[in-house]
This record gives sequence, structure tokens and C-alpha cells, in this order.
Amino acid sequence: MNVLIIEDETAAAVNLKAILRSVVPDCNVIDVLESIEESVDFFKDKSSPTPDLVFMDIHLADGESFRIFDSVEITSPIIFTTAYDEYALRAFKVNSIDYILKPIKSDDLRHAIDKFTRLSGVERNDLKSRIDTMVESTKRENQRVFLVHFKDKIIPLSVDDIAYFYTSNEKVAAFTHKGERYVIDRTLEVLQSTLPEDEFFRANRQFIVSRRAVKDIAVWFGSRLSLNLTIAPPEKIIISKARVPEFKQWLMDINTGE
Repeated sequence: MNVLIIEDETAAAVNLKAILRSVVPDCNVIDVLESIEESVDFFKDKSSPTPDLVFMDIHLADGESFRIFDSVEITSPIIFTTAYDEYALRAFKVNSIDYILKPIKSDDLRHAIDKFTRLSGVERNDLKSRIDTMVESTKRENQRVFLVHFKDKIIPLSVDDIAYFYTSNEKVAAFTHKGERYVIDRTLEVLQSTLPEDEFFRANRQFIVSRRAVKDIAVWFGSRLSLNLTIAPPEKIIISKARVPEFKQWLMDINTGE
């Protein structure tokens, strides 16, 4: 069995390979890919071997792995791997897609492999169709709630409570209208694709802002704009000259109810 692993965490990939060797001794891991870009290049390369099975992590360094399907068609069966993510798990369950929760355990992997080996050709085609449907639905569906860690608990955080998202030192945090800070295990690129476009705007490389948090706007040097929010951000939020028209249109649309 030729297996492809798409996973950006080295420890998780090593663990998965070790468990695969114990569960399926004749398994051949043909490659371990760490990003959307690498995965797209692999499947576009006609010289790449066709995997019998793909293990695909949901959250990669450069975004959600669902974006791979925007560029290439994957005909191989896929088993998704993910840390607990309510949004992703709900999508899997609705579409009856196989997934394994991390950290991966031998019994869970053995069950998934056994289920895969019993699939008929028709069932594999049906699985691919369900994955395609799920990917399309996740593109259209806006996320309204995040599960975030707070002390020793996991709590739901509504997008209505979020004033802005901010990234610094490769970490992303959501700041609420009350000034609370919660770490978010997603990149701004992933957030941008799932948040309601009429409620949130990607201001620049570091900020996504909520319309409810925009207090006023100041003209900045070089025909740029500076945003003042109802809750002070850690640094000034600047809209580039090139994006000013897009931002103004977004602001007008939401204020006119379009």
C-alpha cells in the first residue's frame, strides 16, 4: 500500500509513520508534504506516484488543506487528521467523511485502514463525491463560533464578540469588544476564507477587523487610511492606498444594508 502523508507538524508525521508501520507492515510512505503549495505541486507532477491512500491534516502552515482542491483533483481516497476542531468535525459528520482525531492512536488508525480496505470501487467514488461536496460547502459556509482555550477550559467564542484578529510572531489572536484576548489556531488567510465578508475586512497582513469595531477613519500619509477602533489595537491599522477603494465600498455596503 502506497501512502501519502500531508502534515506540517514533524512530530505528528513521525508518529503517524510509526503507527502505520506497526498496523500495516507492508505500507510504503511515498512522501510527507508540509504545505498546500507542496501538495499541489505533487499532484500536478505527472511523474509523482499515485497514492493508494492519503492522510491529510486539516490545518497546514499556509492554510486549510481544503484549498488544495482548488488547484488539483485528487482521486485517491483520503482520511483526514485533525486536532479537535468543532467546525471541521461538523463538516465531516454531515458528509460522512472519515477522519482521525490527533494525537493518533493505533486502534483508530487500524479501524480507518480496515474500513478503507473494505471499500468497493463504487464506494470509493462515492467517498470522493462526498469530499468534493464537503469542500464546496465549507467554502460557502461562514463560521459563527470558534472554540478557544481559556485557562483549563474550552469555551465557545462568537464572531459577534470579536473586534479584530491580529497576528504577530506567527501567532494569531482574537480580541473581543471587551478587550479579552484568545489565541486562535488558524492563520489570517484561513480566517479570511471562513468569516462573513460583510462583517469582517482584511485590513492588511496583520489585521482582520470587524465592522462593529470601526469607530472612525483618518486620512494617513500617501493617500492611505488609518483605522480607529472601539478597542485599541496593539499597533496602528493602516489601509494601503491600493485597498482604500475596496475598503470604502465595503464600509458603504454594510452601512446601507446591501
